[in-house]
Amino acid sequence: MRPTYPATGYDPAPLVDLTSRSERERLSASALKGFFNLADRWGIRDEDARALLGGVSNGPYYKWKKEPDRLLDADVLTRISYLIGIFKALNILYGETLADEWVKLPNSNRIFGGRTPLDYMMRGGVPAMQIVRRLLDARRGGM
Repeated sequence: MRPTYPATGYDPAPLVDLTSRSERERLSASALKGFFNLADRWGIRDEDARALLGGVSNGPYYKWKKEPDRLLDADVLTRISYLIGIFKALNILYGETLADEWVKLPNSNRIFGGRTPLDYMMRGGVPAMQIVRRLLDARRGGM
């Protein structure tokens, strides 16, 4: 016997196909602008911002910063998506000042082990960003 789920009037949002060049073209410039605004709000160093983007070297990073209208690959778009979700969740949970400082504060949650969330995400990459996002979404949901 299969479980049945209640009927709903809501359809899930369609997934964005990051293998599609046209979708990546559509998203890339605004993703970069959002990322650089977020990095500025969080007050993170360029070296740390490059690590969050997957270890981007100096040349491309500064070109992206100067001219964000370019094509990003799926990995960078995924990373930026997680970070923007984290940014949004922090601003919902906390006041603006704490939301902007939270990633750089040592955290006693066992996930972070006393390190900062920023350090955790730089070391752990996409999986760590996903965990931080889930943690904050769970807190938003009252868990």
